Order: sequence, then C-alpha cells, then structure tokens
Amino acid sequence: MDPAIQRALETDRVIDITTIGRRSGEQRRKEMWCCNVDGTVYLSGRPGRRGWYANLLASPAFTFHLKQSVEADPPAVAVPITDPDERQRVIEAIIAGYGGGSVDEWVADSPLVRVELGESAGARGG
Repeated sequence: MDPAIQRALETDRVIDITTIGRRSGEQRRKEMWCCNVDGTVYLSGRPGRRGWYANLLASPAFTFHLKQSVEADPPAVAVPITDPDERQRVIEAIIAGYGGGSVDEWVADSPLVRVELGESAGARGG
C-alpha cells in the first residue's frame, strides 16, 4: 500500500464513503469518521439505524475517500462485525479513543464494519 495512504489511515479521522443505495441503486456519498484500532480500520456510529450501514449490508463494495492529509479514493469492502467478543473489543477501543457513550449500548445497537481496502489505491497529493 502507498505509504501516504498508510499514514493517513493511521492518523486521519474524517473521511467520506460512497455506497450504493439499497433501494435506489444510486451512489450515496456521506462524510463520517473512521477509527483505526490496532492497525485495522473500522466504520461505526452512535447506536441506532444508519442508512450507510444498511447500504453496506446490501452492497458491501464501496469507495473510501481519504481527504485530510492525503487525497485518495481506494475501493473497499465492508465486513460487518457481528461476533459479540470482537464487537466488545472494538467498541471499547473506539469509545476510549474517540469518546462518549455506554459500551453496552454501543455493542448492542451500533453499526460496525471492518474496512478492507483494495491494494490498487493511489495517492493524489499529500
């Protein structure tokens, strides 16, 4: 992986994702935070239903847009995290690093996916 992209994945938090709408079939771009936990990138959010998560469940391939320290648009695949022990470990790390919320509530009702990035991504700037 490009070193600039690797550094961005370790430090940058604000990203965009482009998903395919589960009903419309149209592209949907959304700004959000990503979380790097022990070298693995995750997407999550406060407890509750999220359109982006429903879109990724229906069509796991998406575009991951880095836009802070480097600009890159690598293809990605979302892998839902459903194992209770893994959810607990990751959510605890997210809350510790990013703040706020009841771990139990987040584990029970927050969207959580692991991001698997394509190796063909190239940086544009940095």
